Amino acid sequence: MGNRTLIYTFNLEGDKKEVFILELDPTTLELIEKSSNPLPEWTRLEYHQCPHCPLHTEAVTYCPLAASIASVVKQFQNIISYDEIFLQVKTDERVTSQKTTTQRALGSFMGVVMAVSGCPHTAFFKPMARFHLPLATEEETIYRSTSMYLLAQYFRLREGLDPDFSLAGLDNIYKNIQIINSCIIERLRGASKADSSANAIILLDMYARIMPYVIEDALEDIRYLFAPYMK
Repeated sequence: MGNRTLIYTFNLEGDKKEVFILELDPTTLELIEKSSNPLPEWTRLEYHQCPHCPLHTEAVTYCPLAASIASVVKQFQNIISYDEIFLQVKTDERVTSQKTTTQRALGSFMGVVMAVSGCPHTAFFKPMARFHLPLATEEETIYRSTSMYLLAQYFRLREGLDPDFSLAGLDNIYKNIQIINSCIIERLRGASKADSSANAIILLDMYARIMPYVIEDALEDIRYLFAPYMK
């Protein structure tokens, strides 16, 4: 089984193009880094380190999440977030293309990178990275994340572990993501001249902040889709 490949192509103004190729281990879904470029200071673990980070500077030099997005931040440091671009995303199964804003395209890219970066708190989203949906809407994200979490509970039950069908654990996961997003934004504000990268994280953070309220409301907004199961 070969590596899984995602290719993000950002078509910018003036025929400028930025291409980012993500190679994922087919079993662990960890990002396979090929770049040997030195990492910037803002990627060091202690630089705006998340207060709930389980990693220690004695053993880990760089924040795995920050290190994973360093190249795209560098390439887009002069691009404004509301600039329109044409995004093409190629996976092993299909090609998705759409005209959108820089921050939305970057948000989609950073979302999948964060999941496979090696950060212990974002690893829960690896299944979503495996079945990546570029430029997912708020409703699609809600459906995908809750479905993923509930399927995980099925596998926990099969393994003899206690399942959580109340979604309380998913609530905690998203609260941890909110902390990560805040710290990453602080890192990016010290790293980038433009606002596109920071605003991309802010867009992702919006979804993270919505989820606890959606869970609290028992997913009423999409309940109607499951009417056939209620008979």
